[in-house]
Amino acid sequence: MHRGTALEEIVVVGYGTQRKQDLTGAVSVVKTEDLAKQPSGQVTSQLQGRASGVTITGGGQPGEAPQIKIRGSNTFGNNSPLYVVDGIPTDNINDLNPNDVASMQVLKDAGSASIYGSRAANGVIVITTKRGKGKMKVTYDAYYGTQMVKSGNPWNILSSQEMADLTFMALRNTNPGDPINHSQYGNGASPVLPNYIAPVGADTVDEALYNVNPYYTNSSDLNNFYRIVEANKEGTNWFQEIFSPASITSHNLSVSNGSEKGSYLFSLNYFDQEGTLKNTYLKRYTMRSNTVFNISDNLRVGQNLSFSVRENPQISALTEGSAIGMAIRQQPIIPVRDIKGNFAGSFGSDLGNARNPVAQLDRIRNNRGVSNRIFGNIFAELDFLENFTLRTSYGGQYFSNSFNSFSYPEYENAENNSVNSYTEGANTRYNFTWTNTLQYTNTFNDIHNVNVLIGTEAYQNRERQVGGTMQSYFSFDPNYVTLETGSGTQTNYSWKRQDALSSLIGRLDYNFDDKYLLSATIRRDGSSRFLNNQYGWFPAVSAGWNIGNENFMPELDWLNDLKIRGGYGVMGNQLNVDPANSFTTFGGNQQSSYYGISGGNQSIAEGFQQTRLGNPDAKWEKNTNSNIGLDASLFNNSVQLSVDYYNKEIKDLLFNPNLPATVGNATVPFVNVAEMANSGLDMDVSTFFNLTDDLRLNTTVTLTTYKNEIKKIADGYAYFDREGRRFNGSTIIRNAVGHSVSEFYGYKIAGFWNSADEIANANADAVAVTGNPNATYQSDVAVGRFRYEDIDGDGRITADDRTFIGNPNPDFTYGLNLELIYKNWDLSMFLYGTQGNDIWNNVKWWTDFYSSFTGAKSHTALYDSWTPQNMNATAPIQETTGSFSLADVPNSYFVEDGSYLRAKHIQLGYTFPSDVMNKYSISKLRLYAQMVNAFTITSYSGLDPEISGGTVNFGIDEGAYPNQRQLLFGVNVIF
Repeated sequence: MHRGTALEEIVVVGYGTQRKQDLTGAVSVVKTEDLAKQPSGQVTSQLQGRASGVTITGGGQPGEAPQIKIRGSNTFGNNSPLYVVDGIPTDNINDLNPNDVASMQVLKDAGSASIYGSRAANGVIVITTKRGKGKMKVTYDAYYGTQMVKSGNPWNILSSQEMADLTFMALRNTNPGDPINHSQYGNGASPVLPNYIAPVGADTVDEALYNVNPYYTNSSDLNNFYRIVEANKEGTNWFQEIFSPASITSHNLSVSNGSEKGSYLFSLNYFDQEGTLKNTYLKRYTMRSNTVFNISDNLRVGQNLSFSVRENPQISALTEGSAIGMAIRQQPIIPVRDIKGNFAGSFGSDLGNARNPVAQLDRIRNNRGVSNRIFGNIFAELDFLENFTLRTSYGGQYFSNSFNSFSYPEYENAENNSVNSYTEGANTRYNFTWTNTLQYTNTFNDIHNVNVLIGTEAYQNRERQVGGTMQSYFSFDPNYVTLETGSGTQTNYSWKRQDALSSLIGRLDYNFDDKYLLSATIRRDGSSRFLNNQYGWFPAVSAGWNIGNENFMPELDWLNDLKIRGGYGVMGNQLNVDPANSFTTFGGNQQSSYYGISGGNQSIAEGFQQTRLGNPDAKWEKNTNSNIGLDASLFNNSVQLSVDYYNKEIKDLLFNPNLPATVGNATVPFVNVAEMANSGLDMDVSTFFNLTDDLRLNTTVTLTTYKNEIKKIADGYAYFDREGRRFNGSTIIRNAVGHSVSEFYGYKIAGFWNSADEIANANADAVAVTGNPNATYQSDVAVGRFRYEDIDGDGRITADDRTFIGNPNPDFTYGLNLELIYKNWDLSMFLYGTQGNDIWNNVKWWTDFYSSFTGAKSHTALYDSWTPQNMNATAPIQETTGSFSLADVPNSYFVEDGSYLRAKHIQLGYTFPSDVMNKYSISKLRLYAQMVNAFTITSYSGLDPEISGGTVNFGIDEGAYPNQRQLLFGVNVIF
């Protein structure tokens, strides 16, 4: 791309368009042709690394929306950006067909985004879908491929015999000299694997006694089963049992045409991605119709409309109860199935309490959730009096979803769900946006360019959901099971919510002789989510100086264009306020508010309790944003550079502090008490080099940095904690004033206690420092256990010695796109990476400590744990019971460097010569082969270093759904 096209390029901004050279705000323009190279059903996943200032983290589960942050965390609640598709604001674009995207811009600062007012604080992503132009053409794009699975033993789990050896080691470490008598492995000097784990530790059994009915309907039957399960002496590789290669395919067909009378585009897309984890997938059908009709020279009408149908069953990854979490814990001696082909599991003795993950996934096979979404708008534009354009647009979405799930009875586990149940529900959502704008554009004396926009916008949203659950079915046939055919007590629920916005919009853009640029915007929003502070004003001003157009600039071969710009303004956020937040409400609850007034338990009387405490004084979260940027074209326009530095002060953040217990169980309201700040640097660099007449090299580099700091939480609150997991009352994450959101907090390990003398000396020092003859340096101290660092220097390890031990926020993220074109061949590679972020690897809590529940353990636990002969070990001594000095409290053992560099894709394509294709009435034919997630360079020991999570509790890995390698073949054809 050269200067003539780069600077004259039209960029879609809020409620209009601008030339790229006229931009004064921080706007990243995404190259949509590069997005399409990343095979995904999610446009947001394709955006990763393509725009500076945008940090995206996601997993490998089909259809799972990634976590998106524009210039860092902006709130304790929802950080999702606002999406504007063809002028219609929406909160998600999960159903948007990536092939339909024509342009994408990311509005990152107040100068570019504050025109969206109360919904702009998290940034705005503006998307325009394709329209017809030129002669009629038919386009077909398709690819098909295989998603591969990591080979071997990714969790580093021991074999069955090694598990037995570790068990005996832990027993001896815990009670030296005591005789061993293990239910499964015997009582000899060395452990012996049994032939059967059910009956427990048996060598021979009478298989005629087998009695298991997997479809039992009476809970009491569970106690009468006689299970016979052979020990898997080789060891079950549970990772390989639940993950398997899976297909991914996409077919997209579009027809388009454009002329002076108007244009049209129709498209159909079928996307089908089977999950590498059984019974997870994304299957989606999308249709689009975009039309514009030129009624006259000055009147245009049109519509943009899409309809999608989506099936997308998912699991709750990163949780211990998921199939992935259970596969980590399930012991290798347990086979997938018993002698009769029914599921085997942890039922028995000394096998833990994990569930069979294969059974978990099999039992969701009939669960369904189908969603439908209609999204789009109709619009009209009228040009009059030469310089005025009046535009009206009415659009929105209608979303509906129906879902059902059946919970089968279990029989194979140590802890079984013995009651079958069925749940069914449906929800609908309807919202509309009606926008009316009047635009005035004129040029005076050839040097004064003025653009004025004023408008109004109305938004209304309504949602409803209804559902119910029934138990005790005698048949599990999915064609039979409904909410009416069970025999238990039916439960039901329903809820509804609605909210609305009413807005006034204004913008002034002034350009003096293509040198001096000024832009000012203001928006007034009124929201139904607030009561006493219903209206808010969101102003912004930005300016730019095209130094390259100044007469005093010398002719420099290396500098072709230079612009400096800056802006300041306010953006808002209302996402974190429930529509009912302002109101104190009451309701009935059969369990807690219905009882006989006399205190008897023979009858109930309807009563009420407070369900919500209202805060009528809540108002917008305000994001005050300043930005300074530089744009340059260098070296005969072969290098395009854009750099921005920004600072954001976020005030009036909504937080719901704990209230006294006398308040009761009512929902605590959100109040505007917190403050946060972000600052950082964004950089986009594109280069275009003609190496020879036939060889071109194009590159794009993006760099994103942000520093997040919590300034205030609430009066009397220096922090709030999250993620207790299995740490006996302690938490992993502390969100504290002066620190970033979601930092890891715990004890810092200083090594191991290597001898009794070390312990005695430390205790003696503690006695001397405290003057207490009973003082000890550290609780539960013993040889081989962790020695924690005395952070506060008081000579003892107490709760005050906990410190910040990791930060999941990266120092920076980056993307590098390389494209090499030689005649009809093209080769591209896209690299994405993060640097400086930490991961809390909670998988190691389950696998590296024998004391952390009975379950599968790692090679580290057996071969690299502390012993008198291996004091430089990785893991501590293995014992049967946990303690403060092992893994009962959060400590730095679980923190790992999460930095990585990943080849998101490598693609090789060939375009057939046009003179050959024209003979067959084909305008273009391109074939390509592609490797997705080709390699990842990281020191992280887990499955995948790309770990997401919540807003204030991310970066914890407890069983990730990994991004798998894919091999694809595709075709692009234009007729």
